[in-house]
Amino acid sequence: MKKLLINKKHLLTPELSDRVFKLITASAALVILALMVGFFIQLLWYSMPAISKFGFKFLISVEWDPVKNIFGAMPSIVGTLITTIIAVTIAVPISFIAAMFLVETAPVWLKVPVSYALDLLAAIPSIIFGLWGLFIFVPFMQDHIQPFLVHNLYLKSIPIFGTVYNGFGLLTAGLILALMILPFICAVMRDVFKMVPAVLKESAFGVGATSWEVSLGITMKYGARGMLGAVFLGLGRAVGETMAVLFIIGNSQILPTSLFSGGTTIAATLANNFAEADGIFMSALFELGLILLIISFCIQIVGQLWLNSVSKKMGER
Repeated sequence: MKKLLINKKHLLTPELSDRVFKLITASAALVILALMVGFFIQLLWYSMPAISKFGFKFLISVEWDPVKNIFGAMPSIVGTLITTIIAVTIAVPISFIAAMFLVETAPVWLKVPVSYALDLLAAIPSIIFGLWGLFIFVPFMQDHIQPFLVHNLYLKSIPIFGTVYNGFGLLTAGLILALMILPFICAVMRDVFKMVPAVLKESAFGVGATSWEVSLGITMKYGARGMLGAVFLGLGRAVGETMAVLFIIGNSQILPTSLFSGGTTIAATLANNFAEADGIFMSALFELGLILLIISFCIQIVGQLWLNSVSKKMGER
């Protein structure tokens, strides 16, 4: 067989190879930007009838009557914010402690199975959490948790809890969201902590530092950016969650009066009504989607500004 000779003139030069690489990477980045702009333009375009009709009142109104074509976003916005705050408040501290335990102090026989279970939980579809919450967690809340909070801890005297409960509501939805984002945040934090150079921790142990001091002074500070990134990724997932919340929040288009009362979120409202909506009703739902997109975008901006602030305080550029 004849040997195939490669003509060197047809090979990519280093300069041309760099140009091709930059073109490919720039194209991939522009696709992401184009998708973001496209989503915003589409939602804004279809929201214009509702924006023109309701104006700013749409954001502060609590009315929701599809028969009369009167719509307000306040119950959905409030429900979204309350459930997200509950979820993040519960999930972040537990995630941090669990991740620190897996990286710093857990024995090998425990670390491996727990890590596998953590990765598996982070990959479970949200509808599974919703079904589990509907058939298992809601009855448990109604029979044990809520009566304990009201009658044993006497939280009924606090206005935000109330005395009427049936297992559903904002508190239950927030707890389910916390269970959903907890393994996700914990898995990211665990991987961030594992990236801390061993020489830094060994040096600290060498000068007499305790495990507690090494964890807080070395591991936590080195992985601060990754930790905050994990928190805001989990926060973004909690804000836009649909199916898990849809089953257990109560789906009431009213302004909630307590954590035990039913409510709704933006994502749950969209899932409940979009199939049967038309005209101004559909436009109002598109405006809700636009609000959700803006909320998510603002969260990411705040997260990035916070990360930059932390980096500057730590001496990073």
